[in-house]
Amino acid sequence: MRARRRRRVSAGCRCIGRAPSSSHSIPAPQMSAEERLSPHMPEALRCDACRAIAFQGWLSRAEAKQGRKALRESDYVEVLEQSCSQDWELYGVQELSGERRLTGPGLPGQEAMSVAVMGGPWPGRLAKMCHSLVGEHSEEQLYGAHRRGPTALRELLCHGKKGPCAHLGGSKAGGSAPPKALQNEL
Repeated sequence: MRARRRRRVSAGCRCIGRAPSSSHSIPAPQMSAEERLSPHMPEALRCDACRAIAFQGWLSRAEAKQGRKALRESDYVEVLEQSCSQDWELYGVQELSGERRLTGPGLPGQEAMSVAVMGGPWPGRLAKMCHSLVGEHSEEQLYGAHRRGPTALRELLCHGKKGPCAHLGGSKAGGSAPPKALQNEL
């Protein structure tokens, strides 16, 4: 019996009659002077930032350490005091359908084929906005909203009369509902 020889096919391919594969160019988001230079979160990105802050899950993690029991007042006050000092490096800006949006954990609409500008001023702006939002409410209000669920906390922080998302019509007073809560929220 004769052994058959197998032909080895090289990994490269010469495709006759085909044009070389095309490459895609994805530009980085072009930011306004406010987005590049201001120490504050730009107005157009404040709603996304609020949603990112509400998503963080600080209180949920603290409860998980205690077996999902309700926290004592002293415990949730301590958690909330330290909550905004976290590392915000996973957040940045990307352009989606011609509009600049904040991108990172807990935010919808992230595209795989896009360029995001991370770091830079964004972590500091998120920390500053977090301190502002948490400072606008009592610890009891924040913890009570957390206990009612992620949507209630996001509603309190982002969709109240003066909330960063109020202009989008996402509050209970009218307009479309805020996006469904993601699992890791504050």
